[in-house]
Amino acid sequence: MADPRIKQLRIKTGVLKRTCKEKISYEKEAEQIQEKIKKMQEEGQDVYYIKKQDQLLQETQTVIPDCQKRLNAAYQDLKALVEAETELEEAEEYQAAKTAVEESESHITA
Repeated sequence: MADPRIKQLRIKTGVLKRTCKEKISYEKEAEQIQEKIKKMQEEGQDVYYIKKQDQLLQETQTVIPDCQKRLNAAYQDLKALVEAETELEEAEEYQAAKTAVEESESHITA
């Protein structure tokens, strides 16, 4: 039977990677919508459609803080597990978890 700690490392690594991708995706989407709104305004399109895009932008921006909170929690969770399970250093899952922690560090807020 496989070590349950390795299974936890694998699961928490997946959660961190997925949440990080999700946050980046929402930020890109918000940026694209802002550019679209700017372009629509420059072209003088109907105010109704511009307002609809603005509503979409607001919805996207309200999701980002929640996503950031989940990302911070997943990061702290995995980081604590990596620090606690140093005897698993040889395991492939441990190395992947350590790499995920290092890569997502730039997306974490205090």
